[in-house]
Amino acid sequence: MSKKHFIQRDISWLSFNARVLQEANDPNESLQQRIRFLGIFSNNLDEFFRVRVATLKRMIEFSEKRKKLNMHMEVDPHKVLDEIQTIVLQQQNEFDRIWKGIYTELKNEKILLVDEKSLNKEQQKFVTTFFEEQVRSNVIPLMIESLPQLPYLRDKSIYLGVVMSKKDSAYQQKYALIEVPVSAVGRFIQLPCKQGEHNIILLEDIIRFNLPAIFSYFEYDHFDAHIFKVTKDAEIDLDSDVSTTFVEKIEKGLKNRRKGKPVRFVYDKEMDAGLLEHLIRRLSLTRKSNIIPGGRIHNYRHFMDFPDVFTKKNTRRQSFTHPAFQGTTRVTDVIVKQDVMLHFPYHSFNTLIDLLREAAMDPHVNSIKITAYRLAENSKVINALINAARNGKQVVVMLELKARFDEEANLEWKEILEQEGVQVLLGVPKIKVHAKLCIIKKRVGNTTIQYGFVSTGNLNEKTARVYGDHCLLTSNRNVMADINRIFHYLSNWKTGTLALTQCKTLLVCPVNMRKQIDAHIVREIKNAKAKKAASITVKLNSLSDVHLINRLYEAATAGVEVKLIVRGIFCALSENKKFKVPMQAISIVDEYLEHARVMLFHNGGKEKAFLSSADWMVRNLDHRVEAAIPVNNEAIKQELKDIIHIQLRDNVKARILDNELSNNYVPSAGKKKVRSQIETYLYLHQKTLKNINEISSN
Repeated sequence: MSKKHFIQRDISWLSFNARVLQEANDPNESLQQRIRFLGIFSNNLDEFFRVRVATLKRMIEFSEKRKKLNMHMEVDPHKVLDEIQTIVLQQQNEFDRIWKGIYTELKNEKILLVDEKSLNKEQQKFVTTFFEEQVRSNVIPLMIESLPQLPYLRDKSIYLGVVMSKKDSAYQQKYALIEVPVSAVGRFIQLPCKQGEHNIILLEDIIRFNLPAIFSYFEYDHFDAHIFKVTKDAEIDLDSDVSTTFVEKIEKGLKNRRKGKPVRFVYDKEMDAGLLEHLIRRLSLTRKSNIIPGGRIHNYRHFMDFPDVFTKKNTRRQSFTHPAFQGTTRVTDVIVKQDVMLHFPYHSFNTLIDLLREAAMDPHVNSIKITAYRLAENSKVINALINAARNGKQVVVMLELKARFDEEANLEWKEILEQEGVQVLLGVPKIKVHAKLCIIKKRVGNTTIQYGFVSTGNLNEKTARVYGDHCLLTSNRNVMADINRIFHYLSNWKTGTLALTQCKTLLVCPVNMRKQIDAHIVREIKNAKAKKAASITVKLNSLSDVHLINRLYEAATAGVEVKLIVRGIFCALSENKKFKVPMQAISIVDEYLEHARVMLFHNGGKEKAFLSSADWMVRNLDHRVEAAIPVNNEAIKQELKDIIHIQLRDNVKARILDNELSNNYVPSAGKKKVRSQIETYLYLHQKTLKNINEISSN
C-alpha cells in the first residue's frame, strides 16, 4: 500500500506524547501526579530529539549522497522535520498553558515557587549560606568569549547564560556560562517560611542570587542570567576496527556520543539577544536546528521528583503477593508443579527476587542463566546472582551493552559480575538481545529439574513498581528446551542461528516470530472469509511494521474482529470504509506505563494466547533476539483475557487511535466508568482475598 495508508512513525510518537500531556491537564488527577506527567512529557521529548530527530538529520546527510546515486528514499526527512517543528512548538505552547494553571493551583495550596527576586531577609540569608556550603564548590563559570572553542556542553544539563555589565556603560559586557549542578545538589530547595506554607526555590535561582559573589573579581554591578539547554545526537557509532574488542567499541562510542551534534537548542525567550546570537553561532546552529524559545524554567524532567509537600497525597496502591505463593515458604516448590503468571505492578516483584535467592542457596541447583537489558541502580537481581556464583553455581548473564542510555550502567555491571566469577555474555553484533528469559537447573538424585520464566518486562525491581507487565513462571519442558537453545545461540552466535530455528514452542526473533504472527493472522482471514468466527486482539507498545499493518487491514476488510491496545507509536489508519468490521484501536495512558505485549487469536475456537517481549516493529522482529511464549494453561489464559477485556472497556484513560491523531477519550456518557488499571487491581486483589479466605477456612 502507498505511504498515504500509514501514519509516519515520528508524528505518531508525538501524538503519544500529547496523550502524556493530557494527563498533566486532567483536573481529576492529583496536583502531584499532574506535575509528574509534565516531567515525563519533558523527558520523553528529550529522548525523542536525541534519537529520532538525530536520525532524521543523519538521513538528510545520507539523502544528499543518495540523490547523486539516483537512489529513492521512502521518507522525506526535510518534510518530517518541518512537521515535527510545528507540532513541538504547538505542544510547547500547550505545556506552558498547563504549567501556568498548575502554578496557580500550587499557590492556592500555599506551595510557592520563589525566585531570587522575591526572597525575604531570612530567606536571603538562608540562600547565601546554602550556596556557600552546598553549591559554590560545584560551580565553575566558563568565560566563553575568551575561549577559542566553546567547551563541551552536557546533553542532559541546564546552563545559565550570564551577561555581566556596568550600569553606567552599555559597552562593557562579558558573557559566561554556568552549568547548574543538579545531580550534585538537587533541583528543588525548600526555604524557611510561614507555618502552613511551603516555599521552594530552584537551584538556578540560588545561583542567580549569588552571581555578584561568584563574579566579584570582575567588578560588574549588573547581572542577567537565563536558562538554556542543548540536546545532542545520542546514537553510538561503533567503529569497524577488528583490533578492538566489542567492549572497547562501546566505550569509545560512549565517549564520542558526548561530542554528538546538537539537534535542539531550547532557551529562555528573555535571554539577552547578543548572548543568544553568540551561542547559536558558536554551536554552529541553523534555522533547521530546532531552536525553540521557552519560558524561564527548562528541564522539567526533574519535576518527576518534585518535593512531596502536598496536602492531598498520591496514594499508590500497594502490590501484593500472588495467591499461589501465599501460605508457602518456597517459590520454587510451586513453579515445578504448576505454571503461574505474575502481573506487575499489581503483583509483587519480590517473588522473582525470592526465586533467584532460593536458587542461589539451593545445594541442588547447578546453574542459573538469565538475560538482562535494563537493571535497577542497586539491583537485587544482580545481588542474588552474585550470591549464587559465590555458592559455586554456574551463573550466566546475557548483558545487553547496546541498551540505549543504559550502556554505561551495563558496562559497570559487567565488571562487577565478572569479578565475582559470573560468565557475562555481551550479545550479538548488530542485534540487540531484548528477550526476557531465565532458566534454572537443579539435580535431585538422578533427576534434572529445569524451571524459570519468560517475561514481557525488564528484570528491574524499580520499574516493576510502575510498568505494567506479565511474567509466566514455568517448568514446562518444551519451554525450557527452547530457552536452552536461545542461550546456546547467545554463547555461540558465530556458528549461526540454527539453535534458534530449532525452537519449537517459543516464537523467536529474528528467525520465526514474524512468520508465525503472519500465519496466525492469515488463518483468521481464511476463517472470516469462510463465514467462521475470527478475531485478533493485540496489545503492544508500538505498531509500525508495514507488512503486519497491511495484514491487519486485510483482516478487517475480510471481516475479522480486530482489537488493538497500543500505548505509543501507532502507524496504522484504524478507520477505513472497506473494513467489514470496524477496527477498535485505543491507547491507555495512566499512572502505570502499559508495557506488556499480548497476542490473542480466535483460531477457530481453540484460542491462542502469547506473551511477548517484541513490539510489531521492524527493529524488534528482524534485528533483535525476542521471545514470545504461548499461554496454554486454561485458567491463566482466561485470567489474561479478563485483564485485556477490562482494558478494552476502559472509558476513563483510554483514547481512540483515529486517523486524525485527535486523541479523543473513549466516550463514557451513560456508561459505568471503567478505569482499567484500578479495575485490574481490584480483579487480581479479589482473587488474592479469596485465596486467603480459603487458606483460613482450611
